[in-house]
Amino acid sequence: MKELLLNKIANKEIVVGVVGLGYVGLPLAVEKAKAGFQTIGFDVQNEKVDMVNAGKNYIGDVVDDDLSDLVKNGMLSATTDFSFIKDVDFVAICVPTPLDTHQQPDISYVKASSEAISKHLRKGTMVVLESSTYPGTTEELVRPILEEGSGLVCGTDFYLGFSPERVDPGNAVYHTKNTPKVVGAIGKDATEVIAAMYRAVLDGDIHEVSSPAVAEMEKILENTYRNINIGLVNEICMLCEKMGISAWEVIDAAKTKPFGYQAFYPGPGLGGHCIPLDPYYLTWKAREYGFHTSMIENSMIINDKMPEYCVERCYKVLNKQKKAMSEAKILVLGVAYKNDIDDYRESPALKVIELLKAEDADVDFYDPYIPTYRYKGENYTGIKGIDPEVLQGYDLVVITTAHKSYDLEMIQKNSKAIFDTRNAMKDYFAYDNVELL
Repeated sequence: MKELLLNKIANKEIVVGVVGLGYVGLPLAVEKAKAGFQTIGFDVQNEKVDMVNAGKNYIGDVVDDDLSDLVKNGMLSATTDFSFIKDVDFVAICVPTPLDTHQQPDISYVKASSEAISKHLRKGTMVVLESSTYPGTTEELVRPILEEGSGLVCGTDFYLGFSPERVDPGNAVYHTKNTPKVVGAIGKDATEVIAAMYRAVLDGDIHEVSSPAVAEMEKILENTYRNINIGLVNEICMLCEKMGISAWEVIDAAKTKPFGYQAFYPGPGLGGHCIPLDPYYLTWKAREYGFHTSMIENSMIINDKMPEYCVERCYKVLNKQKKAMSEAKILVLGVAYKNDIDDYRESPALKVIELLKAEDADVDFYDPYIPTYRYKGENYTGIKGIDPEVLQGYDLVVITTAHKSYDLEMIQKNSKAIFDTRNAMKDYFAYDNVELL
C-alpha cells in the first residue's frame, strides 16, 4: 500500500476529499486542486456546496478566480453525498471543534464526519484529521469509528494521521500554501505517505512527528502559548492603568530588546477559532490524568474577563462626561475578532456589546466587513456607515477591532469620547477625547 500510494502521489493520480468547506477546508481543497489533484469537497450545508459548484467564493483567504477556474476546469467540485468517499484516496477532515455550554470539548462534528466516512471507506485510503482537538482524539475516537464502520484495519488497509491546521485569516504573508505543516500518523509508513502527500501540494516545510498525539499536543501548545502570553500582557495592562502608565508605551520599549522578548498586545479579549478554545481542550484532557493546569487556567480567567474590564473602563470614560451608562448612546467599531477580516467567531466585541446592553446602554455597531452577525441565536444588524454627523450622535465610540479602513482622523475630530481597546488611535492619544486601553 505504501509504494502504491507514493507512486499515485508522484503521478498526481490521487483523488482528494476534504470534509468541511469552511475557513480551513475550502483553502485546503483549492490548494490540493491547484497542485493537480482531482478534489471533492464534502459539506452538510447545501448553501456552501452550491456556492463552490457555482465557482462563488465565500472565504477571504481564497482567490476568487482560483476557485472559479478550478471548478470550470473540473478539478474541484463539492457535494453533500458522502458516498463519494469511495472514490477518493486521501480524506482531510476539517470540521469545527467548538466548546459546549459548559466550556468542554464538543467533538460531535469530528465524530459525525468519521462515521460518515467509515461507511464508504475503502482499502488504500489516507485519512487525516486537521481539526484542532485534545491529544488522543485521532487514536481514541477516530480510529475505532473508522475501523468499526468499514471493517478495515488501520495501518494495514488504510492510513490514519493528524496534521493540525494553522490557518491565520487575513495574514498577508502566511497562508495555507506556505505555512509549515506538522504530520503525525499511526505507523511510520502512514507518516511517510501522508507527509509526501502534503509535500506534493504545499510549499511550507513538512515536519514529521512520531504519533498523532504529538501533533495534537503541538497544536494545543502553539495556541496555549499565545493565550498565556496575552493573559500576561492583559494583566500588565490593567495594572498599568491603575498606576497611570501607558501599557502600550511599556510594550514598545520592551520589544526593543533583540533577544529574550516577544511582543504580545492587550485587547478586549480573545477571538478566533483556536486561541480562546484550545486551552480548554487541554485542561479538560489533563483532568483524565489528575493534572491541574494552573498557569493555563489562570491566563484563561484573565482573558475571559477582559470584556467586563472594558465595560468598566467605558463607565469611567462616560463618568468624565457626567453621563450615565443607562442614558448613553454607544457605537462599537468592529465585531471581527481581528482587523481586516470578516470572521467574528468567538470575537470579544460581541461580549462587549452584550455587556453594554445589559447595563441599559443604547448600543450600535459598525464593521465594514460584517454588516450583520448572529450571536446566541439572535441576528444583529449594524449601521451602514460612519461620517461626522453619525459620530456626533454618540456619547462614546469604542474601538474593538482596528480595521485599516477607518478614517481615524475623522473619528477623532467628530467623536465626543473614544475608548480604544486596540491602540488604533496611538497617534491621537494626546487628545482629550481619546483614551487607550
